Amino acid sequence: MTEKLYEQDAFLSQFEGKVLSCEKGKKGFDLVLDRTAFYPEGGGQPYDTGTLGGVKVLEVHNREGEIVHTCDAPLEPGRTITGVIDWDRRFDLMQQHSGEHIVSGLAHSLWGCENVGFHMGAEAVTIDLSLPLDQDQLAHLEAEANRCIYLDLPADISYPSREELEHIPYRSKKELTGQVRIVTFPGADCCACCGTHVRSAGQVGLVKLLTMQKFREGVRIELVCGGRAFRYLSRALEQNAQVSHLLSAKIFETGAAAARLLEENNALKSRLVSLEEARFAALAVQYAGVGDVVLFEDGLSPDGLRRLCDAVLHACGGRCACFSGEDGAGYKYAVGQAGGDLRGFVKELNQALGGRGGGKPDFVQGSVQASRKEIGSFFQNEVLSL
Repeated sequence: MTEKLYEQDAFLSQFEGKVLSCEKGKKGFDLVLDRTAFYPEGGGQPYDTGTLGGVKVLEVHNREGEIVHTCDAPLEPGRTITGVIDWDRRFDLMQQHSGEHIVSGLAHSLWGCENVGFHMGAEAVTIDLSLPLDQDQLAHLEAEANRCIYLDLPADISYPSREELEHIPYRSKKELTGQVRIVTFPGADCCACCGTHVRSAGQVGLVKLLTMQKFREGVRIELVCGGRAFRYLSRALEQNAQVSHLLSAKIFETGAAAARLLEENNALKSRLVSLEEARFAALAVQYAGVGDVVLFEDGLSPDGLRRLCDAVLHACGGRCACFSGEDGAGYKYAVGQAGGDLRGFVKELNQALGGRGGGKPDFVQGSVQASRKEIGSFFQNEVLSL
């Protein structure tokens, strides 16, 4: 079995080991060493990357007690090589993992929540808790997690005997056999874990809970810790500063300014709809009883096209086809005929004009990639330009 140096010292970033075997695998060359500081994927924590003897380590997995390093080139068995961990990646994962322990442990001690799922992604960490929480509880959980970080109490890793283990109130998702490794963050968590962790809570740096959504009987919380939290808040502050400048609002008043802008925008949209309705009513009067109609109207949304077509088709007495767009970018359309069946006609239209769309037999909407001239030629009618 491979000696697991990462269990002895999670801060060991360089080591020497002997190559025991090297075989061609599906994703590269699978190397086994007599000892390694590379953490294999497991317990929710991704594998380490780095180099072995100068070749790149792509993946690391635990296969029946042997730590298998998948590399991009072979190394000769029997050779003693130097391994170098990608320390930035390792420390980031340690911050995320330790932060997750602190949050999960506090949720358990405060409200009896069980951690029923944990995923450490490239951007954020997700924790699935067994019980529902509200926003006030989420804010309290975040505050307590960061209070624990500020106290900076040392983390403790122990290997208690079976007898000692019976008296330790540790968290675990499953029944464990053999030697159990206990990771403790005093005042926050005590959990069985095989992963790598920071030396003290303060090295987590910061915990920021980003989102919470209902998940099964409980909730799923998304969070970032340490360097990820710093970068997230820096980006958020930069974005808010831009919004502050654009809205001429103070940095902590951008929400109210955005709400006012949204209210003004909704009022303008309502006014625009009123003006469109008046315009569409006038067009319905203009084309009353003329039969088939083809209309081009600039700047309409799909909903505007629908309302225009609906207004005119009930007045013209024939088929009404309305288009809005421009040459090069294409045109949106709405075609309707009271009591008609347009399915065959629309199929022909889409085939001829590079279009797509559908709807009810008597009313369809879609878009075409054709010019105004090509659309006019298809209908073989004079295009009424408004």
